[in-house]
Amino acid sequence: MNIQDILTNDNKMRIIQEIVPGKQITIAHVIANPDTILYKKLGLNPEVDYSKAAIGIVTMTPSETAIIASDIAMKTSGVELGFVDRFSGTLIVTGTVSEVETSLNAVVDYAREKLYFTVCEITRT
Repeated sequence: MNIQDILTNDNKMRIIQEIVPGKQITIAHVIANPDTILYKKLGLNPEVDYSKAAIGIVTMTPSETAIIASDIAMKTSGVELGFVDRFSGTLIVTGTVSEVETSLNAVVDYAREKLYFTVCEITRT
């Protein structure tokens, strides 16, 4: 396929985004002791987040589940909400390593046991 194949008559590119339906957590990861630059590049609040020791990342579908996951994450430990996107299904939390691990475990357990999601293993670097 060449560029002419994707251009329409008005020379505007059309992109179609397709999401495969399913109930799943595809990434659940703890970054322990991240470098300060990672906080900056993620756009996290430096006054709150630089003193923290971990970043937790979760992606899920349906994407609106990120709202529920953020509520669970914050209620189960002292994590701060770094980012939640109900359109992409992304959740980022920050806190101590134990707070972030506790919150991700709670999110994954709830998704598996109450929402009957397929979930991945929580990984850590």
